[in-house]
Amino acid sequence: MIPVNTPLLDGNEKKYLNECIDTGWISSEGPFIRKFEEQMARYVGRKHAIAVANGSVALDAAVVAAGIKPGDEVILPTFTIISCAAAIVRAGALPVTVDCDPATFNMDVNAIESQINKKTKAIMVVHIYGFPTDMNPVIAIARKHGLKIIEDAAEMHGQTYFGKMCGSFGDISTFSFYPNKHITTGEGGMILTDDDRIAEHCRSLRNLCFKPEKRFVHDELGWNFRMTNLQAALGLAQLERIETFVEKKRRMGRLYNELLSEVAQFQLPVSHLPYAENIYWVYPIVLKDSYSGDAEEFCKLLTDKGIGNRPFFWNMHEQPVFLRSGLFKGVRHPRAERIARRGFYIPSGLGLRESEIHEVCATIRGIL
Repeated sequence: MIPVNTPLLDGNEKKYLNECIDTGWISSEGPFIRKFEEQMARYVGRKHAIAVANGSVALDAAVVAAGIKPGDEVILPTFTIISCAAAIVRAGALPVTVDCDPATFNMDVNAIESQINKKTKAIMVVHIYGFPTDMNPVIAIARKHGLKIIEDAAEMHGQTYFGKMCGSFGDISTFSFYPNKHITTGEGGMILTDDDRIAEHCRSLRNLCFKPEKRFVHDELGWNFRMTNLQAALGLAQLERIETFVEKKRRMGRLYNELLSEVAQFQLPVSHLPYAENIYWVYPIVLKDSYSGDAEEFCKLLTDKGIGNRPFFWNMHEQPVFLRSGLFKGVRHPRAERIARRGFYIPSGLGLRESEIHEVCATIRGIL
């Protein structure tokens, strides 16, 4: 089996982890946490970075810290991971979805403004798979209507939009450090902002809202979203090599493009847009209509041949858990519905070898 993802852990990871063990700093109190936060903030170009337990809880805290309240509405892409909509729903707010761009899979920014009403308080931008969302129109809309931008840059470590780092555009932005990301801490996440008040609120929320002056007296309910020093040690070692990782991902993407370019049944990812070069967080493929089956069928064929794979995200407006609660009645997003059924990605992890890419492509051509 060639797994869909294999992380690359051949830098200073062991050295820093051994330092944690030797010093006894293994919990959420430890020097690597502050170092990782400071280096991440510096790299992305933000004033504050707050390390948390994973990318999903980063969104939970971000939504609350952004001031989203019960009855508010937040616009987001329907084509995304459920963590995004779940954070909005848990805050008591209403997620309002828009369709995707068929080439980049990001939210259709031209569909945002028609969804704005007096209850709308924020736009949640989610950069998907390899390209950033087209941010200039989003920023203009947010300013025009006085809306917050919550930016989920979970898949975009090292990616830029017109040369500016993803994760630097939101009033509050988040990253994930799951093992399939360019930077991994096993589990882990980060919240970034330039707003002192938002940063302080996030630090409180991640730590059960303990009060500095009276630790066990609480004015607000928070969570235990703390990252451990062990995780931060991994993250710091990974961050030291982020530019190498980004370039390797792009080489992998270019090789896949070359080897699969003549497969008529595939829509392959585009390599460049005016505002960004594809970072190939994963290598996504959409089956064209000339292929009679769907992604689920094709993924089974790949699995049977020992090739790891994943289907695309399932849209928020089609999630059973939300439909049962009365959300998204009558909502349709045809472009997102199509790629959710016809899209999948193949092995893309940083530990993937060039010989394995050749084997994956040869297997695909054999199946077809």
